[in-house]
Amino acid sequence: MNQHLILRLVVKFLIPFILLFALYVQAHGDYGPGGGFQAGVIFASALILYSIVFGLRQAQKVVPPKAVLVFIALGLLLYSGVGVVTVLLGGTFLDYSHLSQDPVHGHHYGIILIELGVGITVASVMIAIYQTFAGRGPETSD
Repeated sequence: MNQHLILRLVVKFLIPFILLFALYVQAHGDYGPGGGFQAGVIFASALILYSIVFGLRQAQKVVPPKAVLVFIALGLLLYSGVGVVTVLLGGTFLDYSHLSQDPVHGHHYGIILIELGVGITVASVMIAIYQTFAGRGPETSD
């Protein structure tokens, strides 16, 4: 457990900053470069880094595989749910202008929700792929 003490300490120090940067990219994706896909990849990379350093079993205690599957579905439902709501409000699928009285605000709300759905889905799918492949071989990180 204490074989890689410095590496474990550095990773414990870095992961909050990686997650914070993912939230920054997610929040500012509608104003500049970035967005849901990039934020999802950054978020997943923090959890994959944790898994590489602390082991797959420990990472699955932090983020269980069933929770990952739930978040995949949640992200997809959020994305498609915005489209269904716009149809129910009289627009076409993903016509954000119907989400508010002011079309500009509607577009803003729609982009935020869509990017959040994409971010959740991308992060969850990347974590699921990593957990699937990492779980196939012998555990060497513990």
